[in-house]
Parts: sequence; C-alpha cells; structure tokens
Amino acid sequence: GKFTVCIISFFVIVISVLIGERLITLRHVTLSSRELTQKYLPNCYLIEGIEFGAEDITILKDGLAFLSTGLKYPGLPYYSDEPGKIYTLDVLDSGQNIQALSIKGEFDKDSFNPHGLSVYTDDRDGAIYVFVVNHPEGKSQVEIFRFVEEKNSLLYIKTIKHDLLKNVNDIAAVGPESFYATNDHYFTNGILKFLEPALTLARCDVIYYSPETVQSVAGGFSSANGINISPDKRHLYVSDILNHKIVVLEIKKNTILSRLKEVDVGSLCDNIEVDHETGDLWLGCHPNGLKILLSDPNDPPGSEVIRIQDILSKKSQVTQVYADDGSVIIGSSVATRYGKKLLIGTVYQKALICDLK
Repeated sequence: GKFTVCIISFFVIVISVLIGERLITLRHVTLSSRELTQKYLPNCYLIEGIEFGAEDITILKDGLAFLSTGLKYPGLPYYSDEPGKIYTLDVLDSGQNIQALSIKGEFDKDSFNPHGLSVYTDDRDGAIYVFVVNHPEGKSQVEIFRFVEEKNSLLYIKTIKHDLLKNVNDIAAVGPESFYATNDHYFTNGILKFLEPALTLARCDVIYYSPETVQSVAGGFSSANGINISPDKRHLYVSDILNHKIVVLEIKKNTILSRLKEVDVGSLCDNIEVDHETGDLWLGCHPNGLKILLSDPNDPPGSEVIRIQDILSKKSQVTQVYADDGSVIIGSSVATRYGKKLLIGTVYQKALICDLK
C-alpha cells in the first residue's frame, strides 16, 4: 500500500514539475510578460477597405504592392466567412486606393485562404508571377498565378502540393515555378500542432521546390515563418519566430543551405520583406505572443516593426521603427518600405500606411 502511494506521489510530482517547466518555457517563448512602449510614426492612415487582415505584403520595384487578405488561421479569430483576396495598391498613389485582383482560369475561388505570398519577375520577358500559400479546408498548397496588369487580374497557372509542403507559412519565389517555403509546424494533427510551441521541438524546416526536385534544405527551426531572399540571390533569411531570431542561410550551388548566422530580434517576428534599394530587412512582429494566442478584444495583441541593417556584416543593426499596444493596429505580421512610406499588415485586422521619419 505505502509503496504504491509513494510511486503515485512520485509520478504526480514528476508530471507537475514537467508541466511547470513547460509553462515556464512557454512564457519565455511567447514573451508573455513583455510590456510595450508606444513608438509612433508621422501621418499614419488605416488603408480603406482592409478589414480582415493583410497577412503578407510585398512591393514591386515600381511601387505596386500586393496584399494577401482574409486569412483564416487555426486558433486565431477571423471576421469574415468570405474567401480571401489578393489586392494591389500603388504606394505612390496619394489616394491609397486598393484594387481586388480578379482570378481567371480553373481555380476554386470559394475556398481561397491566402497566407504568405511572393512575386517573381522573369528577366527574359518581364512576366510577373505571384506565388500564394493557400489553405483550402485547412490543407497546405502553393498557387502560382501570372499577373496581368492591364486587366488587373491573376491568371491561374498551377497548384503545387507535396508531402513535404505540409504546414506552409511563407514562400520566396526564385523562378517561374520554383521557390523556397517554410513549414511553421512539424505535426499536422490539430491537437499536436496546438501543443507544439510548449514542446520546443525545433523540427520545422525549409523546403526547396522546383519541377525537377523537392527537398528539405534546412532544418532545426522551432517554427519557421517568414522567408525572403537577398537582392544578390545568394542568401535566404528565415524567421525562427519562437526563438526570436532571424536566421541567415547561404545558398550553395546544389540549393542546400548553410547557416551563416542568427540575429536576435527580441520579438516574435513574422514575415520578412527585403528592401530593393538597401537590402535592409523589414519585419512585422508580435511583441507579446501570448496576447496573439488569446486575442482578447479588451487586451488586444500589439504590433511592432523592426528593421535590420547590414545583416550580413558583423555589426548588423536592429532597430525598432514602430510600436503600438493594439489601440491602432492589432497583430502586425508584415512591414515593408517603399520610398518614404511604410506599409504594415496584420494577421486578421487592418493595414496601416505611415510616413517614415
């Protein structure tokens, strides 16, 4: 009797210690005790017509921005049952008018649930390809479209599905049909995905896809979110969101990647945009991950924009450019600069455009 009681007591203590230790880990991972000091920019306006998030935004060299909107992401709120849309916005247009792109071709628009996006311009003929991560009915696939500017439309080309592309978050297009993609979870089971952040497994990876080859080319991420490529096409940047780091990878000839360095950002940084002119990284970040998980309208998740300059040098510089406690913009997931303008998008709420100082 006594022996059994001792054994049970021992197991209860061990389990309690393990749960306590995981909760401490989760508090650290989510930066749950972090308080934000407001830091605003001049002349900020909410972009009219964006009500259901602009989870990812990317800008062409001529100032035309593409916005991925209406994401329904498991565990986070969404405020419209309408399918997601891709919008364009001419950043140089003072009216800030967004335009929804119509989708042409054999594509199921009703289940469109767009997440990360990337744009590839073909040097040979100037064709612009728009790659979009799509989660129809919770699945994970990549859609490739061709942008037809004169008709303000996307011409559907193909859908890419593969067992390695199991929880795709973001993509970096490197050819008309090739890209790097991040997986933000290791498990595909809903309950295990929910528990995964507390387990800190570091099993997420980066996938390279081309019509000839599909392979995992970099692993060891706790959750790989944003990904983008350097202007010289020799380096990839990946946000290891739960480790609060941006990982710099060098692209070798055989598309295998080697880790060069990690940069601490002190926030849960989501998407990465690379400045065409300077090569600076612009990051939309979640300053307190617990708040984004809880998504309490009375204590909303804040927003933070971080810029990294000279990321490839020994003295890369990390600067907080914008911070808000959720009173202006909730749950920022992307930030990108064009000229003196900064666009900030969110997972499920609004989008903001500001003047840079």
